[in-house]
Amino acid sequence: MQVTADVAIVGYGPTGQTLALLLGGMGHRVVAIDRWPDLYPLPRAVHFDHEIARILQAAGAIDDVLPVLDEIDTYQWRNADHEMLLELDWRGLGPSGWPVSNIFSQPELEAALDARVKATPSVDVRQGWSAKRLAQDADGVRVEVERGEMRDGQWVATGETGRLQARYVIGCDGANSFVRRAIGVETHDLGFAFDWLVVDVKPRERREWTPKTWQLCDPRRPTTIVPGGPGRRRWEFMLLPGETAADMNRREVAWRLLEPWGMTPGTAELERHAVYTFRGQWAETWRMGRALLAGDAAHLMPPFAGQGLCSGVRDSLALAWRLDAILRGLAGDWLLDSYGPERSGHVQAMIGFSIELGKVICVTDLDLARARDAEMIAARTAPGYQPPPPPQPRLGPGLWSEGAPGAGLLGVQARVEVDGRSGLFDDVFGVRFALFARDCETLASLSAASRDALARWNVAVVDLSLGIDVTGAYRAWLDRLGCVAAFVRPDFYLQGGARDGNELERLIGDWRRRVEGLGESRAPAELAGAAEA
Repeated sequence: MQVTADVAIVGYGPTGQTLALLLGGMGHRVVAIDRWPDLYPLPRAVHFDHEIARILQAAGAIDDVLPVLDEIDTYQWRNADHEMLLELDWRGLGPSGWPVSNIFSQPELEAALDARVKATPSVDVRQGWSAKRLAQDADGVRVEVERGEMRDGQWVATGETGRLQARYVIGCDGANSFVRRAIGVETHDLGFAFDWLVVDVKPRERREWTPKTWQLCDPRRPTTIVPGGPGRRRWEFMLLPGETAADMNRREVAWRLLEPWGMTPGTAELERHAVYTFRGQWAETWRMGRALLAGDAAHLMPPFAGQGLCSGVRDSLALAWRLDAILRGLAGDWLLDSYGPERSGHVQAMIGFSIELGKVICVTDLDLARARDAEMIAARTAPGYQPPPPPQPRLGPGLWSEGAPGAGLLGVQARVEVDGRSGLFDDVFGVRFALFARDCETLASLSAASRDALARWNVAVVDLSLGIDVTGAYRAWLDRLGCVAAFVRPDFYLQGGARDGNELERLIGDWRRRVEGLGESRAPAELAGAAEA
């Protein structure tokens, strides 16, 4: 086998699948390989949020995915006596125009994405091929691969070899990433590590679960109880001091722990049980030359915020728009220098948030648990209490314009109407840079150089005074920013807002300098060092 492509993707889980869909939809030649001959059949991740739904919309896959989703209403934390400690309301639509929280079974999600990827003409998927060697030079990357097959549940090499030749290679190949090892990247580990037994079941009868999604903060056995996708439930049981993975990762142990919840061999099918070590870590750098990392190859986090898979899919879009601009000749390789610092900063915030949740949940000392419960109940019942919203951290340092209102934060998506066509913004305008202005006077203040740059990058210029904003969501968003205009990138994060025409002109000028490498923003090496040290 010898395949030449613009981008080679090593690893074909949701991160690699989404990246293949995005780049393939942009018309680029992509080859994706995975060492397993077939999609992995057992559940793993179960949650993604509104932003990920928007990315799947951008990838053209949301209609394929919707049938395998189950929405979350609330996320509750209760103590050993089932008293409420915390309740987060995740009903309704999030800022991205999709439900705040979505539950799925990963095999069903991957199957839906797989069908869409394989229907994309410019994408070549080669399953059953394992990457063995990687070399790169100024022109591209070569990946030596070897074919394998499954024998008695093990991957066995067949002796058939091949080569991938691409301008860039992306390692989406998981926590034990070959690409990360091949380019010599180390990981930063925060030292947070707890072992949990994860058990997935398919109840034989339909049942209403109350609460539907929750944490049992019982020091005798901290337990997570969540949906596992339509028709499925998941329990996660923390291993207690003295318990080992070998002792706990057995069917009889899973059934013993499930029995108090009414799950027995007579009432449910045991789909999977596995012991995982929940960790917080990230790659020290996400790019070495033409090789880059994404998904679990670049970061791992505890599951308590449901952001592991979400972070990998965000990586895909952050890479896709940059690679698209480079492959089309709009920008040079310097555009990739900001990828790692931006995404690493965002991921570190998510990892930190997940670990803080874990510190609350993973308490096995009775006295500490009683003190935690009293503190949380007192806070929840205090006058004026508001539960915390889902986290929306800022990107790490990169291309966005520091100091501009809203810069580096996630934008919004709502319904719009143009020339009789209505729908969500990305469906009507496409996924690209977008400039939202309150009125035509604001846009008229832009210089010819700025207008030329916007045209060169095919920016969607949106005058909200023309009745486009049918729900008022974009005007309300500008009100919250205190701005007359906002400039949004193709990954839906703000380059920044502007409070008047002069600020808008400066914002567009700063964006142009950064994406076109005109030398007035920080040098790539300086940027990478600042964010990934």
